Amino acid sequence: MNRYNEHVLLVEDDAPIRNFIAFALQSEGFRCTPADTGHAALNLLLSEKVDLMLLDLGLPDLDGMEIIKRVREWSDMPILVVSARDQDKEKAAALDGGADDYLTKPFSATELLARVRVALRHLYKQRGLQTQTSLEVGGLSIDLKKRLVHLDGEELHVTPLEYSLLALFFKNIGKVLTTGYIIREVWGAGYGSDTQALRALMAGLRRKLEENPAKPRYIKTEIGVGYRLVDE
Repeated sequence: MNRYNEHVLLVEDDAPIRNFIAFALQSEGFRCTPADTGHAALNLLLSEKVDLMLLDLGLPDLDGMEIIKRVREWSDMPILVVSARDQDKEKAAALDGGADDYLTKPFSATELLARVRVALRHLYKQRGLQTQTSLEVGGLSIDLKKRLVHLDGEELHVTPLEYSLLALFFKNIGKVLTTGYIIREVWGAGYGSDTQALRALMAGLRRKLEENPAKPRYIKTEIGVGYRLVDE
């Protein structure tokens, strides 16, 4: 049994995949409610308390992107997309639309359960930010009130842009942030889509954070999509 025991809504129209995922979740102690259409999923969300949704994008009645849009109008529950669509633009669109993570089929039960746990931990940390001013991952910590960063107990000198980038990651621990989202949050909505500036900023920050910037420990690259601050 896991320590969560949360209610997971599984939205998947492929019966073998749905059964595989449901078995994996239930074996770990999660309560799992299946739905094979988008409308069935939305009706369940209105009638039951759901802690996390696993969502296939290719449903027979509603596109998964539409479901994400509707749910995000009223809920911050983690949404983990499980889809055969493996194009980077599809992943980025789902994440920009409000999904917390994206898992491409086929995948193992181990990977699925790990992503579910990360998404739930991210939710709990997000909800605690109003009272929590100091956050830590491994030996890296940030004080959001004093605007200080420490690495292994030593204060780390970062530029204002580097601090803004790092604070954004700490406010979204474990979540994939697309390059477009990061640029809008750090530079502003009118900045455009200068990914070169983001790559340069990321490279400078990694040189300060990582023993080996080529194999980062803290901020991982999600190729073609964006970046993620690991949840250790």
